[in-house]
Amino acid sequence: QVQLVESGGGLVQAGGSLRLSCAASGIIFGIPLMGWYRQAPGKQRELVATFTGGGSTDYADSVKGRFTISRGNAKMTVYLQMNSLNPEDTAVYYCNAKWLSYDYWGQGTQVTVSS
Repeated sequence: QVQLVESGGGLVQAGGSLRLSCAASGIIFGIPLMGWYRQAPGKQRELVATFTGGGSTDYADSVKGRFTISRGNAKMTVYLQMNSLNPEDTAVYYCNAKWLSYDYWGQGTQVTVSS
């Protein structure tokens, strides 16, 4: 059973930083493609940042230059360093893992940026 456990959300003032972490378990072989999505109230879930095939990364235009995705050596942990946060970044952030043609999701962690 694949599980994703996120941590690191919270309340921060505009201009501040947060680091999210996500640890995957239950993946018995191979390396999942992991990334981060977010969903603000009344909006659809959207991609924030993700690893793509070959180790490349992809970012939403709104976070380029401010957010950085990285992963642990075992590639079962993914991080999202978020700098220069603004109120528009307020959302529930979800970790995602793509493995064997399935999508797995974490429970979400709330990020709130006050102005």
